[in-house]
Formats: sequence, C-alpha cells, structure tokens
Amino acid sequence: MRSVRLLPAVALALLAFAGCGQAGPQAPSVRPSLSPMPSPSVLPVIVSSELGIGDNRIVVSLLDAATNQPVAAPDRALSVTFAGPGGATAGPVEGEFIWTIEDRVGVYAAEVAFPVAGQWRAEFRTSTPGTGAEIIPFEFDVKADTGVLRAGEAAPSVDTPTADDVGGDLARLSTDEDPRAKFYETSVADALAAGEPFVVAFATPKFCATAICGPTLDRLKPVADAHPDITFINLEPYQLELRDGQLQPVLDANQQLQAVPAVEAFGLLSEPYIFVIDGDGRIRAGFEAVFSDAEIERALAGLG
Repeated sequence: MRSVRLLPAVALALLAFAGCGQAGPQAPSVRPSLSPMPSPSVLPVIVSSELGIGDNRIVVSLLDAATNQPVAAPDRALSVTFAGPGGATAGPVEGEFIWTIEDRVGVYAAEVAFPVAGQWRAEFRTSTPGTGAEIIPFEFDVKADTGVLRAGEAAPSVDTPTADDVGGDLARLSTDEDPRAKFYETSVADALAAGEPFVVAFATPKFCATAICGPTLDRLKPVADAHPDITFINLEPYQLELRDGQLQPVLDANQQLQAVPAVEAFGLLSEPYIFVIDGDGRIRAGFEAVFSDAEIERALAGLG
C-alpha cells in the first residue's frame, strides 16, 4: 500500500490559508512563457492534478502576483485558448466560476479536449468590470495517459465499507460531523453489480489537506436529496481506525497518510474527488476539488 499526500502542492498554495497545509505530489508541469510582456498582475494556477489526451476538466484559479493571495471571483472573467505540438489547438473555453469555500476562495472550471500529448501553451485572458483584459501566457504538459480514471472508462469494482460493516455506527466509518446515512448503505462493488447509476465521493472532512472536503461533501447532500433514484456513496480516502472513540489515521513508517484500495483503483492524486457512474459501469464525469450545481446536474441528467 503506497503512502499518499493526495492534494497537489500548487493547490495547497492556493488554498492553504483556508485550511491546514501538508505538501502534496507535483501538479501538472506549468511554466511561465518566455515571450516578452509586461509583468502580469495575476498568475494562473492549474489546480487539476493531471491533464491528458482527450477530454479534460481543467480547474484553474488566479493568484495576485504581488501577494500570492487568491483573486478568483464571480465578477472576474477567465477564458483560455491553447496551442500545442504540431499546430494543434484547443479552445477558447470560458471558465465557470465556483466557490470552493463560500465567499473566501474560488476556482474556474472548463471542459477542454487535447488531441496530442506534449508541451502546450495556454493564454489566459482575464478581466474585471471596468478594467481591460489581461492576457497571461503559460506553458504546461499534457500526458499521453493519466493515472486518474476519466469519462468513458470503466469504474473499478472495489469492495468498499458500508454501515453494515460497522453495525450501523457511522462514527466508525465517516469523519463527517453530520453523516448522511444513505451515503454509507452501498459499496462500489455492489452498485456496479446491481447495474445501477451511482455517485461516489472521495472526501474526508477531518483529514482533508485543505478546508474544502467538508464543503464539497455538504454541497453533495442536497444533490442526493434531489435525485433519490441514484445511489450516493462517500468514501474516506485514507486508512483510518477507531482510537479513543474517534477515527484516526493509520500512518506508515514515515508518519504519512495511507490510501485505501479504492483510491489506488481510481488512480487518484487529489481529494476531494467525485465520480458520476452510469448503469453500465462507465464513468460519466469526474470532478476534482469542487463542482458547480450546473456541472453535476448535466452529469446526472438521464441517469436515474
């Protein structure tokens, strides 16, 4: 079992003031462009842990160049165009603003398809009311394949824990202070065997590397209420054990958190992470870090 620090380091830099601050694995390789240009007032930050050939959901935020504080906001627009190897292009795409922590920290999400792997160049265009657009070029890498499973791939059958395994005592299964019982009734393996659509969330409110796991899980609860015909599953991504009446992490020899088998099966490098899976066992959508109501409703449309 490998040790993990699931949240990418660059995302921690973005969100550290809102939560705690473990280091994480490297995020996608991102380099400022060498093209002559005035020093930008904001710097794009790619929060997505990996980008690969095919369809991607890219999550981006913006930092103030002088203070390194997040400046993504509902009234700040962000669009991106991409240029890749051999004349390949993608976009432009418009970023949809999403609060990760309400009224404190936000990101932008957009769908983009990369036709080839290699070094790509992005031009981020951002503006606020009453200001002109600022264009910031960045370079980053697109992989031939990603570790995390993506839309269209088969969901792995994993025997994940349920309330029945702990005698119905959800305090032995979840670090959520207000756990939703229906999130712990079905395992991933059983949902796949039943051929039923389901949503699986990897989120640990207590041991999340930032403060966004709890809000993301809370945001999922009303979605579940609105879709009673779809199974919802929450999984703690780290190995935990009950000590002194509370769930505590099982650390490795280096005192690091350890992933549960489902994390490795889905290839995760970050948390929280949510997957929408159809009745054929295929992943319809994956949401890293956070989702908007519109995004998840599009993914759930026609599933139930």
